[in-house]
Amino acid sequence: MTGATGPPPAQPQPQPPSPGPEPSGPRTAAARVTGDGPDHGDHGGLGGLGDDGKGAARAHRLPRAFSSLSIRNYRLYFWGYAVSIAGTWMQTLALAFLVLRLTGSGADLGIATAARYLPLALLGPFGGLIADRYDRRRLLYVTQSASAAVALAFALMTALGAASFTGVVALSLALGVLTVVDNPARQSLIGDLVPRERLANAVTLNSVSVNLARVLGAAAGGALVAGVGLTTCFVLNAASFAGVLVSLVLMRPAEMNPVDRPPREKGQVRAGLRYAFRTPALLLPLVMITVTGALAYEFPVTLPLVARGALHGGAGTYGAMAAVMGVGAVIGGLVTASRGNPRRSSTLAFAAAGWGVAITAAAFAPTLPWELLALLFVGYGSISFNSLSKTALQLAAAPAMRGRVMALWALAWGGTTVIGGPLVGWVAQDFGSRWSLVIGGVPTIVLGILMLPALRRMDHSAGQGASA
Repeated sequence: MTGATGPPPAQPQPQPPSPGPEPSGPRTAAARVTGDGPDHGDHGGLGGLGDDGKGAARAHRLPRAFSSLSIRNYRLYFWGYAVSIAGTWMQTLALAFLVLRLTGSGADLGIATAARYLPLALLGPFGGLIADRYDRRRLLYVTQSASAAVALAFALMTALGAASFTGVVALSLALGVLTVVDNPARQSLIGDLVPRERLANAVTLNSVSVNLARVLGAAAGGALVAGVGLTTCFVLNAASFAGVLVSLVLMRPAEMNPVDRPPREKGQVRAGLRYAFRTPALLLPLVMITVTGALAYEFPVTLPLVARGALHGGAGTYGAMAAVMGVGAVIGGLVTASRGNPRRSSTLAFAAAGWGVAITAAAFAPTLPWELLALLFVGYGSISFNSLSKTALQLAAAPAMRGRVMALWALAWGGTTVIGGPLVGWVAQDFGSRWSLVIGGVPTIVLGILMLPALRRMDHSAGQGASA
């Protein structure tokens, strides 16, 4: 859900304030997570996902792009979340057309989307601290079960004919509160499941599963909304959470990387913020993610508006657009996953500029076939940029700080929707739906160009430090 080329050249890693000693050396952690230790036999699995006792040999047989799937716990995580996220995309599509059915307003769609991310914008760093302090797998039991309950509430509201814009916003806020903890716990759990040299591959495969689920979920959701109505999408999303809950139950804690839990003390959230802002390898990607998260990655708002406005379509058109974008993302993810850990930070600048070009092309596509072609490249660029930025953060962050760092990623990528969602909705309503893509694409191109010199200087400094 989130290589064979080996790890990148050694670079000095920034350390958080008093991270404490690791309870286990690198070799022990790798043995636990790859199944090379004394207990790695299969005792059952989800859909034939169990370990056959030959994890190391399987890693050589698997194509490089899928090498992380040789790790049993990560395999469970990958497939469990793929099922759940397919349901989430059905719900995302259904919510967009529920709001448009209730109000017909692009600005209201932006507000409803932003409501889900408002708690993240206000409380995101605290969620990261919780993910650092407590067992991440147990936190996910709670957040995923509660998210299923929210999906059932959406289903009841629509089935009983009681849907209102206020009700949609209220339930979206409830879902947002759960996301505050769920997102950093889910993202940082990946680093607990795989060794460092496979982290980039695992993060990218995680994004591949998200986008593969988008293809299936958006296509199925569009067909369901057009054929049987909104309620079915919400019910299926509630049921899909069983996939991730089962995968969490089947994981083996003994095979996870050991993590030092920070003790309770004052100022831990501020310490996480200081750590990120004083570490260029964290700060520069976070700045880029903030800009693109606010303006470019607003597709749950922009795509329904373009489908309905510029292309004169409906739920089926939106479903096709989201599905094609997902196909592009799957292709881009497999290419990115096959490359292993990135060796140069400047790659992120090129990924941003290329993604911006694709978004701008989608804004000016004259017909649906041209739009779908452009969205194929939008999906490719989206996963390339997102995977590279997440990998940069996970590699640069110390394990004891990873939850707080990934909470800042979630705040930058999703929390900025509080501003970006209403903004692009307003732009679409007043200037035309195509302009909601333009205000994401052009700034992303400019961002990539402006950040390239700074990232190259960081690469140069890292190279000097490695050779010293």
